Parts: sequence; C-alpha cells; structure tokens
Amino acid sequence: MKLRGYLALFVTCTGLLLFDPVQRLLIAPYLRLRPSRRIATMTAWIRWMAAFLRRCMNFIGGSKIPTPPTIAGNVEDGVLLVMNHQSLFDIPLIVSAVTGVYPRIVTRRRYATKIPLISHLIRLYQYPIVDPAATREEIANSVKQLAEIARTTDVPLAIFPEGTRTKDGEIARFKTKGMKAILATRPWTVYAYVVDGFWERAKFKDFLGGVSDLDGKMEFVGRFEWSDPEGDALPFIHEIRGQMVERLEAMRDETAE
Repeated sequence: MKLRGYLALFVTCTGLLLFDPVQRLLIAPYLRLRPSRRIATMTAWIRWMAAFLRRCMNFIGGSKIPTPPTIAGNVEDGVLLVMNHQSLFDIPLIVSAVTGVYPRIVTRRRYATKIPLISHLIRLYQYPIVDPAATREEIANSVKQLAEIARTTDVPLAIFPEGTRTKDGEIARFKTKGMKAILATRPWTVYAYVVDGFWERAKFKDFLGGVSDLDGKMEFVGRFEWSDPEGDALPFIHEIRGQMVERLEAMRDETAE
C-alpha cells in the first residue's frame, strides 16, 4: 500500500530531522568533553539510529528488513567489512552487523554535504570520502587518504566494492582500487556479506509504491584472512567476490524452492 510507504517515509524523515540537532548539539560536544567515551558513545548512537530505521520500515511500512548476522568488531585489529550494494538500506545493515564498535564506511562525496544528519555524521565519524567523478589527480589523493585512514583506524572499515548500487540485482565487477589501497596498509580480517531483495526498491518512486512488498535478506558469506600487505591483492579480492556471487545464487535458489 502506498499509504504505508508515505507514512514510513514521513516518520523516517522526521526522525532524521530531529536527530540532526541532537547529534550536533549534544553528541558532538559530549565527545569533545569525554574523548575516552568516543567509541562507546558513537557506537551506541549510530546503532540506535540504524535500528530506528529498520523498525520504521518493518512496523510502519510493512517491510521485511532483516536483523543482520553480527560479528564482534572490537576484539581484533584490522577488520574490514565487504558487502554488495543494492540500496541505501545497506548502510544501516552494515552498521548493525558489527557489535561493540562502529564501522567507518567508505562513502561517496555527494553524501558529505547539505544532507541533514548524514553529512554531519560523515564528518563526525570520519568516513573516508571517494568521488568517482573527480579528476585523476583528485582520485589519487582520495586513495592516499583512504590508505592513511586504513593504516591508522581503531575501528573497522566497511566498503561496497562495486562502487555504486546495482541496477539488476547482480553483483557487478568490483572497483578494486579502494580495496587494494586498504589491503596494502596492514594485515586484515575481512568479513563478507551479501544482501538481496532491495534493488527493486532502490529508487524513490519504487520504494513508495511497494514498501510493504520489500522482503530483504542478508547473509554472512565468510571470513577471509589477508596477511601479506605487500602482496598482489587481486586474487584475494576475486576470491571474495566469487564466494559472494555463489552465496547470492544460493540465497535465490533457496527462496525459489
């Protein structure tokens, strides 16, 4: 029903508008006053917002947005989350997939300005910024900045290696420059996930018309150890993508049965 879609969107947007001053006027100043509480506070805040979005869509909109299978991201250094990209729902899902800490998500530059709550959140959480439409020199600089964040981060990183949302639901070829830059900085434990069921509702008009029909799924693919920062990362990246493609096919076979 379109009414449920409109209502879910209204509640979600209202929440985002209200959360923006809370984040700017309460959360950010508190982090400056209590830097020792930075990770715990930022983790609780972003996980609460992600849960709010999922619950709005499920209880008001009638969607089926899953609770992700989780990993404990605060028990080891060098944690990288990798997932295919079907819709903006992927953001709260990848946030909710890590317990005890928040992930820094590699994010497109267009989301970093003039969007209530989100743009400030990107700066507050120090998300790495990329811009596929930038000049070659600008892209090179952003890759260097990504590598520096990867080298020094004390929380997990998360990346959608396709670089953009899928148009047909399939896992596109990975844009490997970002992952190669990350993997070249230190050893990593890579956790791969696959989502499905969201791509047909990725556009605004499709979302409003069929939010109650949205039946999303998210599964854990596997854990991959990368221990050779100076080695060739391409075979490792291709192995992860291959297993993600296989898991997506298996998910769809199970649904069909």
